[in-house]
Amino acid sequence: MAHHTQEDGGIHFPFPFPPYSIQKEFMAELYQVLETGKIGIFESPTGTGKSLSLICGALSWLRDFEQKKQQEEARLLEPGAGPLCDGRELSLLASSSCQEPPDTPRPAGEPDWVTQFVQKKEERDLVERLKEEQVRRRKREERLQQIRHDVRLKYTAKRLRQEEETESLLRLSREILAAGSGVEHLEQLESGEEELVLAEYESDEEKRVANGPLFDVPFFSCDQIYYCSRTHSQLAQFVHEVQKSPFGKETRLVSLGSRQNLCVNEEVKNLGSVQLINDRCRDMQRNKHGTEENKPKRRRQESRAACPFYNHEQMQLLRDEILVEVKDMEQLVTLGKEARACPYYGSRFAIPAAQLVVLPYPMLLHAATRQAAGIQLQGQVVIIDEAHNLIDAITGMHSAEVSGSQLCQAHSQLLQYMERYGKRLKAKNLMYIKQILYLLEKFVAVLGGNIRQNPNTQSLSQTGAELKTINDFLFQSQVDNINLFKVQRYFEKSMLSRKLFGFTERYGAVLPASQEQSRLSGFQHFLQSLQSGTAEGGAPRPASPLMHIEGFLAALTTANQDGRVILSRQGSLSQSSLKFLLLNPAVHFAQVVKECRAVVIAGGTMQPVSDFREQLLACAGVEAERVVEFSCGHVIPPDNILPLVICSGPSGQQLEFTYQKRELPQMMDETGRILCNLCNVVPGGVVCFFPSYEYQRQVYAHWDKSGLLARLAIRKKIFQEPKRASQVEQVLMAYSKCITCCGQVGGTVTGALLLSVVGGKMSEGINFSDDLGRCVVMVGMPYPNVKSPELQEKMAYLDQTLPRSPGQAPPGKALVENLCMKAVNQSIGRAIRHQRDFASIVLLDQRYARPSVLTKLPAWIRDRVEVKATFGSAFAAMRKFHRQKSVPS
Repeated sequence: MAHHTQEDGGIHFPFPFPPYSIQKEFMAELYQVLETGKIGIFESPTGTGKSLSLICGALSWLRDFEQKKQQEEARLLEPGAGPLCDGRELSLLASSSCQEPPDTPRPAGEPDWVTQFVQKKEERDLVERLKEEQVRRRKREERLQQIRHDVRLKYTAKRLRQEEETESLLRLSREILAAGSGVEHLEQLESGEEELVLAEYESDEEKRVANGPLFDVPFFSCDQIYYCSRTHSQLAQFVHEVQKSPFGKETRLVSLGSRQNLCVNEEVKNLGSVQLINDRCRDMQRNKHGTEENKPKRRRQESRAACPFYNHEQMQLLRDEILVEVKDMEQLVTLGKEARACPYYGSRFAIPAAQLVVLPYPMLLHAATRQAAGIQLQGQVVIIDEAHNLIDAITGMHSAEVSGSQLCQAHSQLLQYMERYGKRLKAKNLMYIKQILYLLEKFVAVLGGNIRQNPNTQSLSQTGAELKTINDFLFQSQVDNINLFKVQRYFEKSMLSRKLFGFTERYGAVLPASQEQSRLSGFQHFLQSLQSGTAEGGAPRPASPLMHIEGFLAALTTANQDGRVILSRQGSLSQSSLKFLLLNPAVHFAQVVKECRAVVIAGGTMQPVSDFREQLLACAGVEAERVVEFSCGHVIPPDNILPLVICSGPSGQQLEFTYQKRELPQMMDETGRILCNLCNVVPGGVVCFFPSYEYQRQVYAHWDKSGLLARLAIRKKIFQEPKRASQVEQVLMAYSKCITCCGQVGGTVTGALLLSVVGGKMSEGINFSDDLGRCVVMVGMPYPNVKSPELQEKMAYLDQTLPRSPGQAPPGKALVENLCMKAVNQSIGRAIRHQRDFASIVLLDQRYARPSVLTKLPAWIRDRVEVKATFGSAFAAMRKFHRQKSVPS
């Protein structure tokens, strides 16, 4: 592939092809944000090459930044180099050593000779650090060069694998010869059961098992860019773009993922549940370090006791291979299987030496997960892509919910665990277990239930949602006398949740130990149904109910005044729940912006950006002058898009789909007539978004009765968005196939109509390019439910904490409108996916014509939108647009 170098303001941006003008502007602005240490909010519509602009802009800056540092290092390390007098240079160099710049202000009144002595000492220390870093960098580069060119390393890896397989076969043979029958089985059962018993607990113990470095890593931290996105598929797509870019051969990149995505041990991977995979992996890791070699083991237990892929030497080789060449997650897994090395840990060992670290949202934005992965953000660059839902993502990953059935099941399991092993447990373990049982009993009581009765058959006298502060909730639950911080610490250190799951996995949910068994047979039956795999109603058995309670307690203990607890009381106890709600996500984002050199928040549709500025950045302590906004237009010609706001229908009915009016028969009839007219002039596919699944169902049923559905089917075959995610791909394939066939065959049916839902499966991440989306229709404005206790509390919180600008709506009211417009922008962004694409966008509601609403549309739509008071003028514009665009060029 021929690479092109674009120069902008003296900066060279290598690019795989001649970039669009908006890509040049994007890269130049991105470069300046990283160079000056700003917080950038970047909006670049889908189809404009945002990923490549991010890659080439950011890696060009990193290339120049590293070169400048090395040049300055070389100058300072030259014999006879002058004193360090440039504060900017000192800051630049000190950042590479993760130290503060040596120009720290000295106390007033200090003698000059003291100041000079201290300054010279700091300069000497900096020079020594620079020398050490130079040596480290040279060793790292030599090592990587050796790996690239010396095939003996690969032969070594292959030989080690063969030796390991041979040893494994010999060990298996010895076990078969030594295997006995009944007696050994009983002994082994007792031995296995010992692992379920809690070890002696010391509350002041700080030792953590297997969390230290597993071996000395010969690579040292360097300047890094952390790129994160929401899904693994988005991350894989980004890595493929890096591979195709001019930086693909020279960039040290590592892709991070969960154990569920990277595990190559089939026994562990087949557990399915994320939590179970994590727990089994940690258990095998501990057993790898602590198992006595000469202790007899059954084959099945040995395979579970130590993971054959957790081999330090092999993981070192895997780490080296990762850094030599850019690999996506699938390639990493394949390489791990070949090398018999764990990709999960091998990728983490590669982090310090990687220039570009690619990882999912939670691994970067959740402090505990970030720390566990060994990610150091101090002085580094973070790029958060697909960030339109960043606030919701941070809120979601720091919230927790437990149901009444989970509380009851956890109580029963823990009670039976204590009954079976109580005599073997130390006093402190018993004390904490009794405290946890007390907490579970009180949490059920505050919902209005009884911990010892079947939660499915317990009807609650009081229903509805109640919202409490954390202190009020603890007081009402009568647990304010228990130190939850100590209980949470006990959960973490004792690994009680994992041991309890091992206990229930071995013996089932219910043991016949309780004297009340005859009276509680219904409850026991319920618990057994949960343990056997499905609860009543067919829901899958959770990994462990106590793990959910542990997460809920963790949320309670890490929150401050910005947290609330929602008591949701439904018809029965099993359906009721306790939910922790985080009101201020900026609390958790503040550490990221504080530590990082620069942060870039990017997406295809970032409007309205006021949410990011006010709720996330301002509340995180970011000064307004540090925030930079950049929004570029689309690559399509202006006449390739027709955005319309239609205020009335064919019969003159005013279009205002408020909650009170939208279910009126005349409003649903007018919507159907509009779609009939549009389907007559729009070729290919039409995608119509409704505010909710329920409203879509109502409209569809009404059209079926009135005959409008049959009229629509004359021109377009009708498809509906399924509620089940597993059926989405099937519907999309049928929709696409129908449009393709109609385009080839001709006839009265000219394509397909897809009825979708805002915020559903089709409103995000789906590509309706070309004939799949020649027209996108938005029926009404998808405002969130303002009666929701969560939203009401959030609105009240923002009204109390954010300043109200003159002439602007209160922050709470602005939140509701912003949530609505974010959903609209995501949905209408499904069309127009490349430079030669074209489509019309129809907004059916006169409220879209308000200036306050129009300003929240993406710039490339806002600048071209036309407000049509009558349907006749709108229909004429639609017919003209699609006739012109449908003529072959």
